[in-house]
Amino acid sequence: MSFESYTDERLIEIFNTTEQKSAVFTEIMRRYQEKIYWLIRKMVLDHDDADDLTQDVFVKVYHKLNEFKGQSQLYTWIYRIAVNHTLAFIEREKRKMYFEDDETLERVLSDKIEQEMDNDADEMDKLLQLAISSLPEKQRAVFLMRYYDEIEYKHIAEITGTSEGALKASYHHAVKKIEDFVKARVNK
Repeated sequence: MSFESYTDERLIEIFNTTEQKSAVFTEIMRRYQEKIYWLIRKMVLDHDDADDLTQDVFVKVYHKLNEFKGQSQLYTWIYRIAVNHTLAFIEREKRKMYFEDDETLERVLSDKIEQEMDNDADEMDKLLQLAISSLPEKQRAVFLMRYYDEIEYKHIAEITGTSEGALKASYHHAVKKIEDFVKARVNK
């Protein structure tokens, strides 16, 4: 049975009331896995980490889907799980590493971006990714959701548990930081 034409609400209802959990969950993954992967990938930069984290997120979604109350849209609920799980991962990784100064951290990030971006990426793309990676993690998540995924502020507010006003300010500050970062590197 194909569930492609079903709404998210109907999928959850079927998931909670029938034995078709696997087929329903496959449809949910089909709808959201790629978006979640790319959000996480832009946050952690590394394909293997992003792949592992995406799998972890969907395992959590599977186990908690019966607890989903429908107070938000399904995709915002999944994004919230993904953002929180990824931020926790980044915090754990930061504790594992110690950087003497910002230059060392920037060099590590730059190397990671070089490794992860294909050879066809131009220097401006790499510089943009480095600028984005220099943002604080939560601000980076807000920027990525708004800029790349074009998620409305009200949905980002649901995902992050932050007010729309604070998100708009955070996004504005992120854009300014990215502009300043790029200008400083281009004018060197």
